[in-house]
Amino acid sequence: MNTEFLIEVEGLKKHFPIRDGLFGQETGLLRAVDGVSFKIRQGSIFGLVGESGSGKTTVGRSLLGLYEQTAGRVKFRGVDLQSLTSKQLTALRPKMQLVFQDPYSSLNPRMRIGDAIGEAMLAHKLCSAAELRGKVDEVMKICGLSPQHYNRFPHEFSGGQRQRIGIARALILKPDFIIADEPISALDVSIQAQIINLFSDLRDDHGVTFLFISHDLGVVEHLCDDIAVMYLGQIVETAERDTLFRQPLHPYTRALLAAVPTLDPDSKPLAMAQGEIPDPSKPPAGCRYHTRCPQATERCRREIPQLRDVGEAGHRVACHLV
Repeated sequence: MNTEFLIEVEGLKKHFPIRDGLFGQETGLLRAVDGVSFKIRQGSIFGLVGESGSGKTTVGRSLLGLYEQTAGRVKFRGVDLQSLTSKQLTALRPKMQLVFQDPYSSLNPRMRIGDAIGEAMLAHKLCSAAELRGKVDEVMKICGLSPQHYNRFPHEFSGGQRQRIGIARALILKPDFIIADEPISALDVSIQAQIINLFSDLRDDHGVTFLFISHDLGVVEHLCDDIAVMYLGQIVETAERDTLFRQPLHPYTRALLAAVPTLDPDSKPLAMAQGEIPDPSKPPAGCRYHTRCPQATERCRREIPQLRDVGEAGHRVACHLV
């Protein structure tokens, strides 16, 4: 197993100001990401899971610099991205790419998909205009698209094909790291399987490292090598895939697993999460999950649990009950 880390995230925070009143005065902070740390091994698929509103997408966009970090550090191959100049960051952009949840909204409806896939190559001066067609045809084949589609417009494709176009647009730059933000949630089940297999092939055949953001633990179990569970801006548990699914420790992780359908009649039911996720602008004191946890104690309501090593190597959990 490759233990070299491509991405290292330390204490990442992203707070959005809440403004109100006639003059838009700042009245509070929405703590979308509040002290997140994890590492992603080279050539692996790292899954970041949690409910809607847990801060997963904000983490991904903060890693790429689409959101300015409130605090913390992000390292790419050991280099702190905040220490780089604007010119150095621009040069690094091709190595870190994003696949959006909604492929149609990320495509210009008036641009032919061959031009959409190849425009970043010209913008970064990675090839000449004469070489572009060949490189676009090559990456389209890798992503399961026909070169005959080059001159078609986005509206002429199905949802699965559009997602392949989005992946091709990221892959043509030969990135080392791709953030896939809920890339299959809007697709049919059969198309989901095709995209999952494509990601696996890109990891195995091309060595691409992924941050796979999802709320579907069934998909994450099939695809990812390592998993972090996020709740209300914080990571509550992280482990290798087999360890997490064999021995989930945090009550929230077990609640997410309980929501995954199973065909095993002998499977033991797990405790489901109670109520709704709290307002991130007013997070609960102590453990943020205590308002929904059926096992919460007075200590859970009072003290913030720290993410710590437990059990097998690499298994970490933030819970007073463990």
